[in-house]
Amino acid sequence: MHKPKHKKKRVAALAATGVAAVAVAGAALYGTGVASAGQTSAHSTPEPQNIGLLVQQIDTYYGAKPDANGVYQASPDSPYAKDLARIEADAKKYIDKTAHTAKQKHAKPAVVFDIDDTLLLSFDYERKTNYTYNSTTWAQYVAQADRPAVFGTPELVKYAKAKGVEVFYNSGLTEAQRSSAVENLKKIGVDINLDANHMFLKDTANPPSYLKDCATSGAWKCTTVQYKSGTRKHIESLGYDIIANFGDQYSDLDGGYANKTYKLPNPTYFVG
Repeated sequence: MHKPKHKKKRVAALAATGVAAVAVAGAALYGTGVASAGQTSAHSTPEPQNIGLLVQQIDTYYGAKPDANGVYQASPDSPYAKDLARIEADAKKYIDKTAHTAKQKHAKPAVVFDIDDTLLLSFDYERKTNYTYNSTTWAQYVAQADRPAVFGTPELVKYAKAKGVEVFYNSGLTEAQRSSAVENLKKIGVDINLDANHMFLKDTANPPSYLKDCATSGAWKCTTVQYKSGTRKHIESLGYDIIANFGDQYSDLDGGYANKTYKLPNPTYFVG
């Protein structure tokens, strides 16, 4: 979905949620080894998973249907919502316990959130573009600043803050999209630490010095993992201990500099 997250590796039907209950987990566009209709070619080449069936599975997982304005919304009773609720309940228990311990040790606990499909749901864009990516239409979509919340994550942000945990954001959105991101986050009730010292966005023109190993002015070579883990390393260099890192992609979470990671479900695309 997101050019900001290097979605040139988008795969329309890849479902890598890491949640056992996800209806489409393990279904990939290629290489399942089982023909979609029990058929193979004359050379016994496995037939790719049927895209139409995968779209139906994704719709079912989200409980998706257009609202009165024609916007595809996820259902609060969907498997997607239930999976999120389980993850978030565990995260709250962990934050509560860890924050209490950190205070006793006079530490500075922090949490880090991705934004796209971690706080702001982009399913309507995905559904209407048939799970393809176009930089122009994506930029227009982000600029509308009207994405709905991912169920429960705004409350998780506020919960962490209430427990004395510093909140940071680590997103593949660009600096040019900062105002839209801030506006949209405020609309869904996330109005916590939305300043530039807490919200880290991708600045390919003038990358920060802590990414110097993979990015210089006008020459951005950072992978998603390098960018995101490098940013977390920078946050910890400021004296914070990142107790939890939340993201919908494994590339949001890999690379270290977080005590615990939480993978949120997203069966609509994959960012390597």
